[in-house]
Amino acid sequence: MRYDIDGAMLQTLLPSLTAAEDAMARLDERVLRSVVGEGFAERSHFFDAAGALWVAGELVHVEDLVLHDAHMDSRAPSHELTIAHSVLRARRRIWTGEPSWALGMSGLATLTATHGEGEGKAQEGKSLPVPVDADEESDDEGGPLAAEMAEIDALLARSQKLLDIHTGKTSAGEAVAATPAKRNEDPLGLLGDDEWDEEQRLAEWRSVQPLADSLPPVLGAAILFEAWERIEPLRRQHWLGGLLVASHLRARGKVASHLFSFYGGLKLVRHERRRARDRATRLQAFLEAMHLGAVAGLKEIDRLSLARTQMELRFRGRRSNSSLPELADFILSRPMVSAAMIARHLRITPRGALNLVNEIGIREITGRGRYRAWGII
Repeated sequence: MRYDIDGAMLQTLLPSLTAAEDAMARLDERVLRSVVGEGFAERSHFFDAAGALWVAGELVHVEDLVLHDAHMDSRAPSHELTIAHSVLRARRRIWTGEPSWALGMSGLATLTATHGEGEGKAQEGKSLPVPVDADEESDDEGGPLAAEMAEIDALLARSQKLLDIHTGKTSAGEAVAATPAKRNEDPLGLLGDDEWDEEQRLAEWRSVQPLADSLPPVLGAAILFEAWERIEPLRRQHWLGGLLVASHLRARGKVASHLFSFYGGLKLVRHERRRARDRATRLQAFLEAMHLGAVAGLKEIDRLSLARTQMELRFRGRRSNSSLPELADFILSRPMVSAAMIARHLRITPRGALNLVNEIGIREITGRGRYRAWGII
């Protein structure tokens, strides 16, 4: 499959490309110079994680994600919420690393957890052999439950190998080499697909990066995401493509002040355009998603700046050791906060947290008398 951009396609994409470039440049400058830039960058992690599940056809409430991240779940977390939290943690890991870390081999290996990380770590999950008495071993081999015990041992061994693959202690290639009869043990193909070579697909996707690096940053990001959608390197982490797009924009210096919320704009584009058969239509949809995401980010910056100004009027002239400025920064860094979250962050009592919330004048968003939450809407 060729990913070259001809003149006719470039002329078609030029209006959307110009709009996206301009909006993202203005957003990056605003976030870089704004006093609420750090809070905006942290809030974007939550909204982008929820947007990634939205694009995948799943609904995850941002409020549930905030509570789950704070280990204060109001109910048992769903499977979709767990995936959204994985997206959240991956975004934070990418943001704390070097700008080009996620696009390199080591970054992809860490994010996908498919490659081995050394023999030392691979040996962590292996238990030491326990010496067995010869008489006891011979009795077990000839005992009436020998066949059943052998089946249990084989099941435990297969389970341990799957756990090692899931935790990244053992690579998928080592597991396949160690279990040549995998298809016989898993006739339905529920535990893996030998024909779906994720490493080969990932290498094919990485071969598109030189072309993306030779193009303008926004157009290169659209090319990378379109290739990710077509190749589908990872079956269980398909959401990683949008995060790598944001990492590409950061590595190219287009959006350096924060990790761009690509899924936040992509969910505003119709599914028919995102999944269109025409490649030019898909690329135009991805460019439009970046433009819409940047416009939404500019509106969010204005909203946070206004809220910050209103809260500053409340604690202006207070003593220097007042907790209100720190509370304002914490409120700006989360889509919503609760009294327990404030108490833990500020290391005060829940009653003291409620008193500070009343003093700072933030809006209550639940409309309840108990188990309330506050946020900037």
